[in-house]
Order: sequence, then C-alpha cells, then structure tokens
Amino acid sequence: MNDYIIRATAADSQIRAFACISTEIVETARQAHNTSPVVTAALGRLLTAGAMMGSMMKGEKDLLTLKIACSGPIGGLTVTADSEANVKGYANQNVVNLPPSPKGKLDVGKALDIGVLSVIKDMGLKEPYVGQTDLVTGEIAEDLTYYFATSEQVPSSVALGVLMNRDNTVRCAGGFIIQLLPFAEEEVIEKLEKKIGEITSVTSMLDKGMTPEEILQELLGEFGLTIFDKVPTKFTCNCTKERVEKAIVSIGKKDLQEMIDDGKPIEVNCHFCNTNYEFSVEELKDIINRSKSGNEVMSK
Repeated sequence: MNDYIIRATAADSQIRAFACISTEIVETARQAHNTSPVVTAALGRLLTAGAMMGSMMKGEKDLLTLKIACSGPIGGLTVTADSEANVKGYANQNVVNLPPSPKGKLDVGKALDIGVLSVIKDMGLKEPYVGQTDLVTGEIAEDLTYYFATSEQVPSSVALGVLMNRDNTVRCAGGFIIQLLPFAEEEVIEKLEKKIGEITSVTSMLDKGMTPEEILQELLGEFGLTIFDKVPTKFTCNCTKERVEKAIVSIGKKDLQEMIDDGKPIEVNCHFCNTNYEFSVEELKDIINRSKSGNEVMSK
C-alpha cells in the first residue's frame, strides 16, 4: 500500500484532522541512510510529522523544515517537506545503540535527550516564519504537541509511531494530528480529550492494519467525521548533479583550482538522500572554463 495522508474535519469544522500511513517513507529513509532501529524510529516520526505538516501549507512553492538540535547521541534531525507532502530527511548520526526504554520500547527520548525543536515555514515572504520550543520529552509527538500549543496557539494532539521488524526493516509507520479550532465549544473539547485518552497507541492501531481513514473514524466518528481529501506522500529528494555543480561553483575559483591541482576526482554527498556525486578533474576544469566564459558567476 502506497503512503498517503487523509485530511478531514469533524464537529461542524470545530476540529481539523490529519492521519498518515508512512511505512514506505520511513523504510526508504532507513535504506538510504542505513540507520539503526532507534534512529529509524526518531527520523521516521519526524518524517511522518513533516509530511502531514507540509500538507497543511497552501502555496505551491511553500517549504517546511523541521529541525531538532539535541544533546543526545543522535546529534540532531532535519526534515523538509513541500505542500504536496514530498518529504526528505536525515539524522546527524545514523547508528545509535541504546538499551530499551523502561516500557521495553526503542528509547527515542534518550537518543535525543535535551534539545530544541525549530519549525521553519518558507512561504515566499521576505523572511521565513521560525518557531522554536524546547524538547519536552524528546519523543517528538509530545514535542510537536507542545510546539503547536505554545508557538501557534493551536491546541493539538500529535501521535507518531514507527514499528520495526526483527530484521530491522520497518513494519509500519504513521500518525495523526488532531487540532481544535478557535471557536471549538467546551463540550467538544472535553469529549475529544476523553476520546484521545482512551486510545492505547497509534503504533498498535497501525499494527492492527488500520488505515488512516479507520484511525480517524475510531477517534472522531462520533463527532461527525468528514474526510475531504486524500493526498499521496513519499520520500523524495530533488538533488541532481546540476544542483550539486552549482554548490561547487559557490565555493570559489581558488578552492576549485586547488581541487584540480590535487589531480583527483571529488565526491559530494547529499545529506538528505545519501546520494554521492563524483566530479572528475576534467569536469572541474570544465566548470572553471565555463565560469571564465561568463556563463557562471564565480567568486575569487
């Protein structure tokens, strides 16, 4: 089953909701970065959130970045998504081995530890919107719930889950974001809080094979759920050799000439998808020659 996001409203539009299946996204990231299980879980949760939050954005060129800087062994996480729910991301450290949490689960909170969550929305304005909050638990879902409440003043419930197979492949992944809109009635708020408190975990729902539609029906069915959109989501990186070449141009003629003088090809790695691009000495010379002909701007 391909990954997708469901967008919905409930309680006469007093509630808006998003639910996502992201198993393929997380498995693609795991394969690209060769992550250990706890890193797969952490990155997978942030990728899932990024896909849903990206789909909240309106503009065709809008971009969302979620960054976690932390003191734990994982070092940090970065995820970007566009408004079509194309998402990509990486961890600073791909292999972290920790004992299970007291509940016997992958200890994402310990892998991240103390840190800061940054949400950056580039909507084509002069300056991007930047919201920052401290990590509350390092489990990511609770940290995003806290972010929505404090930075965007939107009461929300965020649940994210990644379940691994014994061979360290991704068994299932997904999550939901449920938000109360400003005009929500007290009765609706209380009823929703009670309902969300009754669910065991989103991971167990996914492991039962529940679809995003079924998850939202379980949570919001009694509120008059209206599903109005279904959007595909996938792990996609837009890096190309041409883009990487532009990055090489930006380092300047002097440094580029030194690389040529070394007489060895260079290799440039894309952090997001772990693709390596090799440039031969001849290609580097060609880049310099084109810059001399005025086709490209190169600093000294």
